[in-house]
Amino acid sequence: MIKKILVSQPKPSSEKSPYFDIAERLGVDFIFHPFIKVEGLTSREFREQKISLSDYTAVIFTSRHAIDHFFHLAKELRFNVPDTMKYFCITEQVALYIQKYVQYRKRKVFFGATGKVADLLPAMIKHKNERYFVPQSDVHNEEIKTLLDSKKLQHTEGVMYRTVANDFSNDEPFDYDMVVFFSPSGVQSLLKNYPNFDQGKMAIATFGPTTAQAVKDAGLRLDLEAPTPRYPSITAALAAYIEEQNKKKR
Repeated sequence: MIKKILVSQPKPSSEKSPYFDIAERLGVDFIFHPFIKVEGLTSREFREQKISLSDYTAVIFTSRHAIDHFFHLAKELRFNVPDTMKYFCITEQVALYIQKYVQYRKRKVFFGATGKVADLLPAMIKHKNERYFVPQSDVHNEEIKTLLDSKKLQHTEGVMYRTVANDFSNDEPFDYDMVVFFSPSGVQSLLKNYPNFDQGKMAIATFGPTTAQAVKDAGLRLDLEAPTPRYPSITAALAAYIEEQNKKKR
């Protein structure tokens, strides 16, 4: 029976979250504990990359983390972000988050429709004379660099934050019937916290192909993978899986 499920993300702030509906309908408990956390580089660490923020006229933001750490480091470095700075954001939600730091109406803000970096290319090509800076995590792929190179846009990528394991308490029992992962870093964090981890009958679910591969590479059994054409969300996949498994045990 699947009754106690660890979700490696923060607890949803909205009571309308599908997790709470599933918990009530299927009689299960969700425990939310992020396996990873994001921390910013210090100004000294950033300076080691030999990057001067004053060299750039536009910033490409792929997440709210990128926004937080860009403005935090700019402040630490005593770099006064100019009013003329342009912002290219992967989604409208990310673009709106900029309001936390600057007055949105006074800035040039562009965003994509699907959450893909390629969506931003037409807008960036229209501003081909800009010098683009891309704040990144220590764990990243080369997609943005490759795309900007292909259009001969001036750009520099710089690491501004990193992903680290979020440690569990030593006396905390790891007695879950199921664990849900959302990133390869989460899988690595589990193995760091529990180097002698024995999966046994514990089910493992993942969201996203790279996370699924990380579970397999770690020699663990993957019981549920999302998204799929039938279950595009992790909550829909979880609900169907839990219902099916618990029906078998009755």
